[in-house]
Amino acid sequence: IAKESGVSDLLSQLRLAALPPRAEALRSEVKAFLQTALEPAPPHVRARSWMGFDAAFSKRLAQRGWVGVTLPARFGGAELDAFSRYVLVEELLCAGAPVSAHWIADRQSGPQILKFGTEAQQALYLPRICSGDAFFCIGMSEPNAGSDLASVATRATRTAAGWLLNGQKVWTTNAHHCHYMIALVRSSGEKGDRQAGLSQFIVDLSLPGVTVRPIRDLSGDAHFSEVFFDNVQLAPDALVGVEGSGWAQVNAELAFERSGPERILSSIVLLECWIAVLRQRADRQANAATVGRLTAHLATLRNMSITVTARLAAGESPVVEAALVKDLGTSFEQSISHAIEATLGEADDGLIDAELHRTLAYVSQMAPSYSLRGGTREILRGMIARGLGLR
Repeated sequence: IAKESGVSDLLSQLRLAALPPRAEALRSEVKAFLQTALEPAPPHVRARSWMGFDAAFSKRLAQRGWVGVTLPARFGGAELDAFSRYVLVEELLCAGAPVSAHWIADRQSGPQILKFGTEAQQALYLPRICSGDAFFCIGMSEPNAGSDLASVATRATRTAAGWLLNGQKVWTTNAHHCHYMIALVRSSGEKGDRQAGLSQFIVDLSLPGVTVRPIRDLSGDAHFSEVFFDNVQLAPDALVGVEGSGWAQVNAELAFERSGPERILSSIVLLECWIAVLRQRADRQANAATVGRLTAHLATLRNMSITVTARLAAGESPVVEAALVKDLGTSFEQSISHAIEATLGEADDGLIDAELHRTLAYVSQMAPSYSLRGGTREILRGMIARGLGLR
């Protein structure tokens, strides 16, 4: 009965929601902007999209008012709701726009500072986020901790001058390009205390004692970095929120990270490239079933993602529901490259589209990371199981 109740409760939170007309009205504006602001690029470049770092493009987007879109107007934000941001993100990703520079600050760091930060922190950071002049990264993962976020060992020790930070973060996206990191660290207790004693701090990555080393991946790009803190002196106001409340804060933040269009659209440029190639073939109907299956899967996931967005827009924190969308969505993203590889292997006409193969090669190399970033599949399924009353 408990198990059935857990499933029923979760399903009740995933009732179908739709994008309101005011959000859909933004779509044509975004499309028109991208036609003029986005330089033409081949699919294998556009496939990088939310991993593509282009500060100049982010600045143009900010000048249009579309960075920090959910932040209040008094900080330079567009003061739009989560639905409007959903439309904006969808269009950016489908166009293959390079959004990585402002992505983290817009999606979670800005809203996190707005929700938990002091007035001084809000006045300092939020206008610079909205103008495209401050880029943020996330300091969560650590060596020897795997995806067990509660076992972080990096420590901030209170001193007369503020806080002294020592430790290391790893797999930090774009740390070598960013100005700031919001880091989850231990501020009291011991590593074995798990969620207790964790806090979030804003770390200026230009401070003495901070070392950032990029990590090159299989595709040849360097998205990730490892970051070292060696007696980094933080000011007293570097603390975000209440000391010791970092675990609750970071879980609220992860709901934004795990449920958006980026968890279902990472491979969308590849899918569109493949369909464009199929349209040129004489046997264009040969793969209709595969295209139909992927399209139906995408439509269902999109509805689920919009439903989570509706709960975020209502001020809720749908942690389990976001984890579910992220797990299913990243599995779908990975399945696209697998399905296309299979159809190309079965083709017997000897025709090879060079750009499709370049795009497929990139996505195939990156696809394993889809179910790692933002929380591994195993961790997410554990969260889902607890939410269903199964553990």
